[in-house]
Parts: sequence; structure tokens; C-alpha cells
Amino acid sequence: MYVLGVGLGAVTLVRYFGQAGGYYTPALTGGIVLFGLYLVPWLLLLHRQNRYTSQPAGLLATGFVWGGVAAAFWIALPANTALLEIWAKVGGTSFASDWAAGLTAPINEEWSKAIGLALLIGLAPRLVRSAYDGFIIGAFIGLGFEVFEDVLYAFNGAAQAFGVNQLGASFQIFVVRGASGIVSHALFSAIFGAGLMWVLGRVPGERNVLRGVLTMLTAMVFHFAWDDMAGLSGGNALVMVTLPFLIAIVELIALRYVMRNAARQERDWIRQLLGPEGLDPELLNAVSGLRKDRKALRKHLHSRRQARHLIEAAGDLAQEIARSGGAETARVTHARTELLRLQSPPG
Repeated sequence: MYVLGVGLGAVTLVRYFGQAGGYYTPALTGGIVLFGLYLVPWLLLLHRQNRYTSQPAGLLATGFVWGGVAAAFWIALPANTALLEIWAKVGGTSFASDWAAGLTAPINEEWSKAIGLALLIGLAPRLVRSAYDGFIIGAFIGLGFEVFEDVLYAFNGAAQAFGVNQLGASFQIFVVRGASGIVSHALFSAIFGAGLMWVLGRVPGERNVLRGVLTMLTAMVFHFAWDDMAGLSGGNALVMVTLPFLIAIVELIALRYVMRNAARQERDWIRQLLGPEGLDPELLNAVSGLRKDRKALRKHLHSRRQARHLIEAAGDLAQEIARSGGAETARVTHARTELLRLQSPPG
């Protein structure tokens, strides 16, 4: 299913971008370059969040490709086109203008991305287990969808302008979509992915169907609100200006809440793994805790750099102990020695 989805998505992608005969190549190239650069800070941010039971890069890349190729071009592109036409026929052009996008994208796009997460459970069942796994992998799937969709917008923008000032149009799309992308598909899919894993309950004691369903619905409501701001504003210019900021604030608060609750199981695992190692309480709290715990360690050590190295080393030790199943291996010994070296006072 994964190969079929990505393969057919790639065929659709090539046909879509190739239909103009290369006339809009400057816009397409500009979109690829600009949103390729846009991808870099996102990867750095998500790498920092992938801190507890860190997922391998190959798995995350697999999710990214599903989101960008299969979810966007195999499922969402034709499904959105069909459903948008249905809303126009059912409610008329005015209704469709105000509400069709928000009644279409949250259904087709969120579920098309979630299919990728479900497939990854089948492909890597020992890696995709908890709500936090769903949160991180969902973010990468959403990021893939977001980047490929933004390139598509750059291409379509040039086509709508009949090829005039293609690079300028690509840059304009980059500014608008890049700014809104902070609270767009990566955020929606991270929340939706955590909710889906709560419903499935692959970790003993973590299943919570009600929380999972509400979390998934929250992601869809956010997606609806973002796509239908014109309808929600009722034509009021002041509301239209302030609404995006209000929605963004609410989304970020919800994201933080979901992330903290999704990571609760991982933080408990790390405490269980590192508890017998005799770590300083401040370090144990920092490596298994929240941002305030890491801040407390930095304050305790009076060194941001040393705190960062210690947290990374303790996290590496926890991962090696987990990989070895609790056995004493050369990798566990090396990780423990490195942590002890960093904990030792200089000289």
C-alpha cells in the first residue's frame, strides 16, 4: 500500500507539473528552492522535539514522503477537487466560497495523512507505539504535505498570472505560506497523529478513546478554522485581520498541551531506565522532564552548554540501555563512560 500510494502520487505529480510543457519552470524551480530552504529550520526544530525515544531518520523520511507525494497528490488533490464541486452544487457558489474549503480539507487531508501513520505502524510496529511517536511522525508527514502543497501553490500562482513575473509570484507565495505554515499542516498532523495513537492504544495503559477522538477532532477544527476564516469573519475587516492571530495562539496552546501529555509515557520510561544509574536528581529531571526542568539544570550548572551536553549524553545512555534490553553491551558501557566523563569536574 505504501509503494502503491507513493508510486501513483508520483505519477500524478509528474503529470500535473508536466502539463504546462515547462512554461512555468521558473515558478516551479523558485518554489522548490524557497521551500527547500524553508524546510531546514523545520527539521532542526523537529529534531529537538524528537528527544525521548527518538525515531530513526529513515522512518521520519518515509513519513515525509508519504505526506508530500501520496497524501497530497494521490488522495487529497483529486478528492478535494471532487468534494469542492459537490459543495458548490449543494450550497451554491456563495456558500462554497465561504465554507467549502473548510468542509473539504480537514476530511480529505487529515485522513490522507493519517493513512500514512497507519501504514508505518504496519511497516515498523516496534518503532511506532505511543502517542508521542504519533505526534512526531505525524508532524513529519504533515511537513511533507505542507512543503509539497506550497510548491504546488507557487506553480498555480504563476499559471493564474499567465506566467508574468514568475519568480516574484513564487516569492510572494513563499512569504504568505511560510508565515502561516508555522500553524499549518505539521501542527495539524502532529495533534491528529497523537490522537490516533491514543485511540489505537498500542502501549499498555495508554489507550484513551475519548481523548484520542477529541484530539483528532481538535486538529480538524483547527484546519477548518484556518481554511474558512473568510466565512468565520462574516466580512468584517477587523475580525479578518485579528482572527489569524487568535487562531494561531489557540493552536499553539493546544499543541503544547497535546505534546506534554503525549510524552508522559516516554518521560516515565526514561526515568525507569536511568533511575538505577545514580544520576543527579537535577539531571534525571531534566532528561526525563519538561522545559522548566531543563532550565533548572542550566541554572544549577550555570552553563547552558554543559547542561545540553549532559542531557544529550543521558538520553543516549537511556536509548542504549533500551536497545540492549538491559544487558551490559559495549555501546552501553561507552555511553555510560561518556556521561561520567561529562559529569566529572574539569582537571
